[in-house]
Amino acid sequence: MAGQTRAEKMEETREKLIAAGRKAFADKGFSGASMDELTAEAGLTRGALYHNFGDKRGLMAAVVDQIDTAMATKAQKAGEKAGGGWNGLMAEGAAYIEMALEPEVQRIVLLDGPAVLGDPSQWPSQNRCLQATIATLHDLAGDGLIKPVDIEALARLLNGVALNAALWVAASDDAHMTLPKAIAAFECLASGVLNDAPSPGNRVG
Repeated sequence: MAGQTRAEKMEETREKLIAAGRKAFADKGFSGASMDELTAEAGLTRGALYHNFGDKRGLMAAVVDQIDTAMATKAQKAGEKAGGGWNGLMAEGAAYIEMALEPEVQRIVLLDGPAVLGDPSQWPSQNRCLQATIATLHDLAGDGLIKPVDIEALARLLNGVALNAALWVAASDDAHMTLPKAIAAFECLASGVLNDAPSPGNRVG
């Protein structure tokens, strides 16, 4: 029982630090966030941060993973609402790109994230998203809806297009103007994999 209580306390400490880091990184950016201020915000010490995450970069990785995972979940729900299959895959991509309009996502995941943590395709959250895309593409291939290309290669490139579209939206001077152009280009490029490629406005049911 004592071990379980200790584990619960450790998890609570981690959650407090992630929440404080998330607020600090969103408000001030990674470079502007003070470790002393964010640990004080959580009612903890620098030692707790070092013990749980190693350093500020480790905390950033945990925050990005939490937000990016939530983004993938939200995109997946959009795909399910669209009926799954190819329509669902396109809806997921569009939803992910659209989240680049959210200030927290912009600053933490799409602007500071790559600068601090490196190539987003190597993030654990992106790898989980990749596996989900691979599964969907396998189903589409089984139904004969897509061309006979390597599924993993296709999944990596499709996810990369959506991610880079989101990065472009986040970094643009007018994100709201850039968004529809980014989504339209994503759909146009993606449609090329279909056996009977429709125009972006005429998706496969």
